[in-house]
Amino acid sequence: MREGPDIARIAALVGDPARSMMLLALMDGRALTATELAAIAGVTRQTASSHLSQLTDAEVLVLRTQGRHRYFSLAGAHVAQLLEALMVFSSDAAPPLRTGPNDPALRRARLCYDHLAGELGVAMFDRLGAEGALSQASGQPDVTEQGWHRLAVIGLRRDDLPRSNRPPCRACLDWSERRPHLAGTVGKMILQRVLDLGWAKRLPGSRVLRFSAEGERRFLDWLA
Repeated sequence: MREGPDIARIAALVGDPARSMMLLALMDGRALTATELAAIAGVTRQTASSHLSQLTDAEVLVLRTQGRHRYFSLAGAHVAQLLEALMVFSSDAAPPLRTGPNDPALRRARLCYDHLAGELGVAMFDRLGAEGALSQASGQPDVTEQGWHRLAVIGLRRDDLPRSNRPPCRACLDWSERRPHLAGTVGKMILQRVLDLGWAKRLPGSRVLRFSAEGERRFLDWLA
């Protein structure tokens, strides 16, 4: 007699090579068409449609229609968290000693769905925790009063937090650094502010976040 959720079904869906490539392509928060995802996975449009239908039925992906176009995206941050954890586990099981991506730019700063990951993401988590801007008294990070003062420096206020069932802060184990970076709605807000300030920009078709020299200096100055 089975007890608890049917994890075998989700594991089988995510574990298919073509489906896993599609899912990883959506880890930067984009919405892509079936044609684009078919090209990424190296399968036919018909095969891609079958895969996408299964992922949508399982609520791993969501489908949005705009005019004649149909766009697929991850169903939420919880799916991105699962994929990031699987990448950590997969790297542990692989022969190379170095963890995470080989691309230095991907290791330096990248999108983990809608928040900052990589070396700079982990550096931010560590620094905010060390200076008391983040508390982990409850087992998960939480922004302290001192933390909101620090966030106000870059124009973020407590009132800016959207109403959501998603936790404001969550520690997400980083694929390459093997230490936490900041996820949740606060992590999303910080990433968006970094982009709005022009400190970094997203590289098209990639999870890489490219900080300018001046942008990285300002980001690190803010942390310091």
